[in-house]
Amino acid sequence: MRLILKWVLSALALLMVTYLYGGVQISGFGSAMIAAAVLALLNVFVRPVLVLLTLPVTLITLGLFLFVVNALIFWMASGLLPGFHVDGFWAALFGSLLYSLFGVIIEAAIGASRR
Repeated sequence: MRLILKWVLSALALLMVTYLYGGVQISGFGSAMIAAAVLALLNVFVRPVLVLLTLPVTLITLGLFLFVVNALIFWMASGLLPGFHVDGFWAALFGSLLYSLFGVIIEAAIGASRR
């Protein structure tokens, strides 16, 4: 049940990103649900590989390069899905920052409700 709740809230977070920022567009709630699932899968399978490959740059930049990795994952998801569009790298960077912020809020809310 918790997984489904997090999935729905993540889709709503993507819709909020599109509402707050014009560089990211999603065609509807169904596309947001699929995009949230694809983003989760990319974060589980692709992100660790990218983090490992970019470890030297990440260490030199004191971890700031992870923002670039997150933006690339966000942008990659938009390239895979027809109902999810990101205008470019900078839009992906800003969109991924907003989506991450909403993700932190979701995790805090779900974690607080479990206690």
